[in-house]
Amino acid sequence: MIPTSLKRSGACALVVTGYFVSMTIDAGEPAEPRPTPGLRFEVRLVGPGAAAGAGDPAPPGWPRGARLLVVLAPPGTREPRLALGRPGQEPPPLLGRDVDGLAPGAAAVVDSRSASFPLENLGRVQPGLSAVQALLHTNRDLNVPNAPGDLYSPVQTVRVDPARGEPVELVLSQSVPEESLPADSELVKHIKIRSRHLSDFHGRPIDLRAGVILPRDFARENGRRYPVRVHIGGYGTRYTQVGNLMAAGTGFHAAWMADDAPRMILIHLDGAGPLGDPYQVDSANHGPYGAAVTRELIPHVEAHFRGIGRGAARVVDGGSTGGWVALALQVFYPDFFNGAWAFCPDSVDFRSLQLVNIYDDDNAYVNRHGFERPAARDVSGAVRFTMRRECRLENVLGLGDSYTRSGAQWGAWNATYGPRGADGRPVPLWDPRTGQIDHKVAEHWKSYDLRRVLEANWPKLGPRLRGKLHIWVGDADDFFLNDAVHRLDAFLSHAQPPYEGTITYGPGQGHCWIGIAQREMMKQMARRLAAEPRSRSTRD
Repeated sequence: MIPTSLKRSGACALVVTGYFVSMTIDAGEPAEPRPTPGLRFEVRLVGPGAAAGAGDPAPPGWPRGARLLVVLAPPGTREPRLALGRPGQEPPPLLGRDVDGLAPGAAAVVDSRSASFPLENLGRVQPGLSAVQALLHTNRDLNVPNAPGDLYSPVQTVRVDPARGEPVELVLSQSVPEESLPADSELVKHIKIRSRHLSDFHGRPIDLRAGVILPRDFARENGRRYPVRVHIGGYGTRYTQVGNLMAAGTGFHAAWMADDAPRMILIHLDGAGPLGDPYQVDSANHGPYGAAVTRELIPHVEAHFRGIGRGAARVVDGGSTGGWVALALQVFYPDFFNGAWAFCPDSVDFRSLQLVNIYDDDNAYVNRHGFERPAARDVSGAVRFTMRRECRLENVLGLGDSYTRSGAQWGAWNATYGPRGADGRPVPLWDPRTGQIDHKVAEHWKSYDLRRVLEANWPKLGPRLRGKLHIWVGDADDFFLNDAVHRLDAFLSHAQPPYEGTITYGPGQGHCWIGIAQREMMKQMARRLAAEPRSRSTRD
């Protein structure tokens, strides 16, 4: 899931002030675009090599398969493009369209025919001043907003008016700098390796990235080998987060550097890939991330930083997206890891994919009573925004006006759990516009329904997962993730042989409730690592 500060917030009907937009949201199907007398944005690509930091001259017809976005924000906003992906109560209006083969000097037009959010179409913009900026997303390997190499225009403050006759001209003259690894320190390292598994799948070079935190006294204890803690953050969290974790004064830094802290190596996996967060498991669309992580990345780190290199000496933890990934890696690779600590995990039972039962429900946007389905709430139970609203935003971000390639939450889930179509694209579980669920596609999702996988394979998995599963979730989770945990709990609490793990609920607690101190969790990990004979585990 996306961290709470970056996620969704809203109501069923509102007028957005300060953004010149009057609209009705989530009240059913978006209206047909009203004709606009002339308001449009003409976005031009500068000549070859003219973009700052663009590198070599662009070949004719470059770029292909790119997504062009235009953002409108209040006057004085420095970089409207940095606000992409927020479905809250006052998101900046956003327009999007595909661009295929934009030649230098040529213009791509964004107008009332373009996908839009939260306004229904460009004709709903009320006259007024706006800070306008265009972004051309071209990076095929990192589907995140403002990815390295993406092009953008300088911010212009212009008067927008549906009756405007002349176009607003924007020029893509700047580019996001190419990727460079952050500087290392004594205990914080950054890794980037070429993945054979992923490169073979995608047919081009694909790299794996990770942040590494070494134990205190690593340099002095040069003959010592260490167990490994694999950590995954919330949706889209980058490997560079290790720098923030180890900043002086943080709770993590204090726990990691304490005299009584268990000594281990932390590997922070990267939450970015060609289709958004790859969820670190093998899938038909993301590719063999599970194989790449377990056969390439983790062994590489262990070899370079004196890891023990055996399954009994590895644990995994994470929250939200990272909570699901931690459980999935433990379940799919039961001998490669020796315990999973998962917090507010993404839906672990697809009868409760948030509030959607993908097997029985007919529509993701509307519930069986005919009402718009909530996607987020606050701890009081008030709805922040709906499924339709969130997916409408992703439809604007995604190629083909579809959430399936948005690089955001629903798109990444769909790419992870769903099948790949004959055209090489993720097959949508539901229609991007109507929300109608395709139950044939849902059959493919069953392989990633963790409760279903465990229940179907418990005679073999149960003995190998004994004592390894530990889950915490707030019972007022913002995204209703507690519902799926309760369903998993209903199976595990009666499973034979017993699972001997723990599931802890936080009454009245929302998303990202932890329920255990960092220091205590590390001590639990240490006890688990010491509990099993290391000779019993294997690399796979």
